[in-house]
Amino acid sequence: MRIAAVIPCYNEALAIGQVIDAFRTHLPQAEVHVFDNASTDDTAAVARAAGARVTGVRLRGKGNVVRRMFADVEADIYVMVDGDATYDLARLPEMIELLVSGNLDMVVGARQDDHQDAQTYRRGHRLGNRMLTGAVVQLFGGEFSDMLSGLRVFSRRYVKSFPALSQGFEIETELTVHALELRMPWDEVPVRYLSRPEGSESKLSTYRDGWRILVTITKLFVSERPLLFFMIVAGVLAAASIGLAIPLLVTFIQTGLVPRLPTAVLATGMMLAAMLSASCGAVLRTVTLGRREVKRIAYLAIPGAAQRATPASER
Repeated sequence: MRIAAVIPCYNEALAIGQVIDAFRTHLPQAEVHVFDNASTDDTAAVARAAGARVTGVRLRGKGNVVRRMFADVEADIYVMVDGDATYDLARLPEMIELLVSGNLDMVVGARQDDHQDAQTYRRGHRLGNRMLTGAVVQLFGGEFSDMLSGLRVFSRRYVKSFPALSQGFEIETELTVHALELRMPWDEVPVRYLSRPEGSESKLSTYRDGWRILVTITKLFVSERPLLFFMIVAGVLAAASIGLAIPLLVTFIQTGLVPRLPTAVLATGMMLAAMLSASCGAVLRTVTLGRREVKRIAYLAIPGAAQRATPASER
């Protein structure tokens, strides 16, 4: 089977050589592709010197790089890992075996702190990861423990059915939700999370990237669960409308007068808005189901990992 290692990179000259060497050690049969996201250091040169195929991506953002990687690289199995040398790749053969033997579409490397450096996996990052992962689990199901991991193994049918709409680090959220929405088989394998090479700097911004991921989760909730979202909005509007209307109704029954006409108009408008919101949810749900069917058909058009691993004469 053709195994492709796809590595998104931005200014990782001090780390990318270690990542490529780790693939040579633990997964020597993999063809290593480095996608350089307009780095300003020697990332591309170091990667070429280490024997990787290097492709430049001008549009900044990890999501843009993933879109290019999945479009350009042809393989049976894809291993995606960040180019910062923070993931222990020793369990990659096990992850690939799990993908093929279980005919899975995604295996996630769930990060486990190696406790060598308190700054490796900071408490704030762990808390944020748990909160965001919990939000996705509540909205879309699944039992992920590390939704934001940068180490994943994919089947070909996953990669070629993934639309990749995000632009930045929120791409991990989209990768997770894509598997959950199409009900793909997946699994997790714990992997050690290591310290960055001395001198290299993280590109993550705790608050900025956390906010962008939260916005992405909200957008995905609206687009993938429109009926539930708009019914919640309709319920809030209807409750507020009823709360405003009841005192007016009591006064009208007692006196035959409507003393606060603007309030009555507001309550009526909110109730109409609630009805419109519910109608929008019903219509958008039909659209969402149609989009999901199209993605599912594209997914089913490609054999799974187990079938691609079986010689044609044995099928």
